[in-house]
Amino acid sequence: MDELKKFARYFKPYKWHVVAGIIFILFSMAFGLLIPYLVGRAIDDLSHDITWSKVVYYPLIILGANLVSGVFLFWQRRLLINASRHIEYDMRRDFYAALVDQPLEYFQNNRVGDLMARATNDLSAVRQMVGPMILYSFQAIFALAIVLPIMLNINVKLTLLLLIPMPFVSLTVKFLGAQIHVRFEKIQEFFSDITARAQENLSGVRVIRAYAQEDAEIEKFQQLNREYAKRNIALVKFGAAMRPLLFFFIGLGFVIIVAVGVPMAVRGEITAGEFTAFILYLQRMIWYLIALGYVVNLYQRGTASLKRFNAILETEPTIKNAPNAKEQPKIKGKIEFRNLTFAYNDKPVLENINLTIEQGKTVAFVGKTGSGKSTLVTLIPRLLDAPENTIFIDDIPIRVFPLEQLRKVIGFVPQETFLFSNTLAENIAFGVDANKLRTANNEQRTANNGHISVEKAAEVAGLADDVRDFPYKYEQRVGERGITLSGGQKQRTAIARAVMRDPRILILDDSLSAVDTYTEEKILHNLRDIRADRTTLIVSHRVSTIRDADLICVLDAGQIIERGTHGELINLGGEYANLYERQLLEEELEATD
Repeated sequence: MDELKKFARYFKPYKWHVVAGIIFILFSMAFGLLIPYLVGRAIDDLSHDITWSKVVYYPLIILGANLVSGVFLFWQRRLLINASRHIEYDMRRDFYAALVDQPLEYFQNNRVGDLMARATNDLSAVRQMVGPMILYSFQAIFALAIVLPIMLNINVKLTLLLLIPMPFVSLTVKFLGAQIHVRFEKIQEFFSDITARAQENLSGVRVIRAYAQEDAEIEKFQQLNREYAKRNIALVKFGAAMRPLLFFFIGLGFVIIVAVGVPMAVRGEITAGEFTAFILYLQRMIWYLIALGYVVNLYQRGTASLKRFNAILETEPTIKNAPNAKEQPKIKGKIEFRNLTFAYNDKPVLENINLTIEQGKTVAFVGKTGSGKSTLVTLIPRLLDAPENTIFIDDIPIRVFPLEQLRKVIGFVPQETFLFSNTLAENIAFGVDANKLRTANNEQRTANNGHISVEKAAEVAGLADDVRDFPYKYEQRVGERGITLSGGQKQRTAIARAVMRDPRILILDDSLSAVDTYTEEKILHNLRDIRADRTTLIVSHRVSTIRDADLICVLDAGQIIERGTHGELINLGGEYANLYERQLLEEELEATD
């Protein structure tokens, strides 16, 4: 019931559509249930006296009742089904918004396949609970409310006999409905496993083929698929059992009515027309009682899915605007870490980091894998949340900035390059305001206009020469996750995307690893030229990438163990000097080969 209370807010915008739909159900049922009465009346009337006027009158009035009932039926379905579609749209919108607001760790702890299953199968089940369930529920309610008094008016004895199998009908619906709810919830969870497996295999198809694991992965998927089918078949058994059992118990009532009613009609206790009308009403009632079984099925499926949907919406984002966050003056780009100590999943990652980066400076971070370099730069745009008052931008704690203002001035290129399955131009311009993009594409960048076009961003990132060889140039589709591009091209596209934002702070997190040294040097030179007052942070394993930085910090076990310029650190003869000598030796050996 709590799940339905939470769901009620989606009903409010469409409550009048639902109310109107229910009113049309009432009118449709009223005219539809008038037909058995008219048939009974016609039989009794025509049995006494057959005239042409009666022969024409009764078929026409029955046809008219059917026609009016059909018109109301059309509108009830249109209103209720449309409302259910709108509600599904609103739920999917909120579902997506809730996911987008979640921090990185949320997606590390939840499988994409599970989230996709909730966005598709679960929302579809909820929609069916809203539209068809309301439709059939009120049809059954109005049918019972209208038909029972009419049947009692025709003959009380026959109507009371009809109630004999009703307790069995109620027990059947209650027991099988509960079983359907539990099993459907588990099936939806298992469907998440299948979706996750399919998503992983499609994303990792290159690895699967490289290791010749096609048959093995097909077999693993088949095992999941067989288990899913097995569970669905078990669920279908309960759903399939409900209708025959309802038919049996309600049919039992029908047999009792016929067995008792026919002799009554023969004895003249009830007219042929009344008995015919009673049987027709009984048939209508049987159909709506059977529909109640379907309603229970939809309800149990819908509430099970609603529970999974609400679980997503109830997950509060751990990274959000602080209560005291408000728009700050335009960010210039000074960054400061003050006594920063950070742990991730209770595991220490950074310890006592103290560092000031002045506006317009280029600072590089180097160190062994797992030393905390990437974590440090990820804390700046609050993709991970550092302890309060440990990171400052322009001498203001980063939590005081609204997230949107903070992230809009940061161009972040992560280690793992992600491209959308759009055109190259759309990937480069991702996140750029449409008006700014139009202006930029109609102007060349000058010292005054402050705009960067897609072509200019690609040129800065060293991608322009490659684009000239593409058949459709910047309209070339890159495929899912940029599968049609090489590793270096993907990295350069990501750099162009960051440059396109014209950020005050640029973060390159080991984003030149797939680029050759010549192109790397060209990109770094272009980045220095395009804006001298931009603060740039570079994470790299290659000394060649960072040797021209204003400051180089060497990290080890989450601490800054060395800092200085390239020359100063070489003269120091510490960890950085050893790294430089090793890489120099590797380059010499490669040149010899």
